[in-house]
Amino acid sequence: MIGPILRQCVSTAVLGVLLVSAANSTAGAADASPWDGDARSAVRLVAGSPVGGGLLRAGVEVRLATGWKTYWRYPGDSGVPPKFDFSKSENIKSVAMLWPAPHRLTDEGGTSIGYKDGVMLPLRIVPENPNRPATLRAAVDYAVCEKLCIPARGEATLALTRTPSAYDSRLAAAEAQTPKQARVGETSPFGIVAVRREPGSPYPRVVVEIAAAAAAPLDLFVEGPTADWALPLPEPVPGAPPGRRRFAFDLDGVPPGANTMGARLRFTLVSGENAIEVTTVPE
Repeated sequence: MIGPILRQCVSTAVLGVLLVSAANSTAGAADASPWDGDARSAVRLVAGSPVGGGLLRAGVEVRLATGWKTYWRYPGDSGVPPKFDFSKSENIKSVAMLWPAPHRLTDEGGTSIGYKDGVMLPLRIVPENPNRPATLRAAVDYAVCEKLCIPARGEATLALTRTPSAYDSRLAAAEAQTPKQARVGETSPFGIVAVRREPGSPYPRVVVEIAAAAAAPLDLFVEGPTADWALPLPEPVPGAPPGRRRFAFDLDGVPPGANTMGARLRFTLVSGENAIEVTTVPE
């Protein structure tokens, strides 16, 4: 039989574990808003530990059911770009969104650019007054697709407390997947060597030459200088010399009246878990 003293010690230990567990649960809950959505998808905000200079970190997390997808900032041939509204936030001057490297998604509806299995979109937040509390409020309009696409909307509110967060590792992983800024000619460990404009009919053609190992997984996405450009997805083409790969696309999907000469195009080059972003004018 357990004596009174031993029973008291066990009860005290159990109580301590329960209090610690409750405290951890409360701390974790304070670092994230409730999910807003349904069985197909949902949205929430998560907080991150602040960085120097008064800059705050957070993220918009999108949860997706198995088999469902959502879209990148440029959705490709068949997709709907998400829209984010942070205007009802308090003591927040600006919100910058980082986009983890997307994937090419092909199904019966065509080829699109986006994410499966959910995504964390990191945020960089500048408060109006770094000495006052800040509250982030987000309204997210997005689309999720399986065989059919369905519009979705989520709303979330989160106080940014400037304290260590239980979601720091999740945010750091998403930040690491964000394409690094690069320039034409930077090729370590891979990169864009040249972007050439060639004559074509009915549209000019752009050929992108890439330095990369032959066996390296590689994909390339391109965006125009404004959101109303709807450029095709670049496709691999043969003819590259050893140690090089080539992608090409037609300058189709340009807004009426837009001049393609001198237009700065933004390229996102993805190789496995690594990605770079290059903005340049085709030669």
